[in-house]
Amino acid sequence: MSKSLNLPARVKVVEVGPRDGLQNEPDPIPTPTKVEFIDRLSETGLSCIEVTSFVSPRWIPQLADATDVYTHITRKENIVYPVLVPNERGMERALAADAKTIAIFNAASNTFNQKNINASIEDAFKRLKIVAAIAQRENIAIRGYVSCVLGCPYEGAIDPQTVSRVASEMFELGCYEISLGDTIGIGTPQRARAMLDTVARELSLDKLAVHFHDTRGQALANVLACLEYGVTTVDSSVAGLGGCPYAEGASGNLATEDLVYMLHGMNIETGIDLDALIAAGRFITEKMGREPASRLGRLPKGGRAPRYTT
Repeated sequence: MSKSLNLPARVKVVEVGPRDGLQNEPDPIPTPTKVEFIDRLSETGLSCIEVTSFVSPRWIPQLADATDVYTHITRKENIVYPVLVPNERGMERALAADAKTIAIFNAASNTFNQKNINASIEDAFKRLKIVAAIAQRENIAIRGYVSCVLGCPYEGAIDPQTVSRVASEMFELGCYEISLGDTIGIGTPQRARAMLDTVARELSLDKLAVHFHDTRGQALANVLACLEYGVTTVDSSVAGLGGCPYAEGASGNLATEDLVYMLHGMNIETGIDLDALIAAGRFITEKMGREPASRLGRLPKGGRAPRYTT
């Protein structure tokens, strides 16, 4: 008799496709297309959709229309719509757009931070403290990201203690949840659990999320290992869109469709309509003139295997 997996009854899926998934696209995607994409995602049952980032257009030209996108989507009361904010100027733009939830980020690698935002870990925290103070004053919720939790394209392996320190400081800034990101998709299940075990000594699991890139085909295996450990929040990107513009070869976010299929196949509730999710992924990839990177998105319409019970 096989041993039963220790899995949660329900998992919250955080959709990052509209921001992380599109930010590195070289060809401009029209604002109305982005708005329709997000509105379609809002109809799938997702409870959290990261919409855009208020970064300088010089950094990420694809997100230069952040204000127009955020102010034109149809926001539903039961859905959280975070926007990424890198600094005080971005925070001012987010407030002007009436954002209710922001996301802030730091890396567990000084070199990666220097390449990404031209700041050390400590200097980045100085900027983030200003952003967090404004958010708290304005009653804005804060989500946090820690990048390079399993490896850095410049420094190699990252000490889990560094990840834990950065995550703890993010929590002290007021983040309600901190997403641990394998930015270059280098992790394997054992390494992912070891990192998580270190961070969980300082922060409770209900404050942590995981964010795996599928660069080496390990994302779902890593997620499963973290679910067994007790994590109940997972980031992913519909159609497998995206990657990190500052980490060569780090394309390939975990596809939301494939994640949800796995979760439903293990009788884990998500509240998500998988067919509607697949359709949303096909919508945006068709507009971009490509096939979805997700396995389910490439199946013929109607060819998805039915959900079954074990």
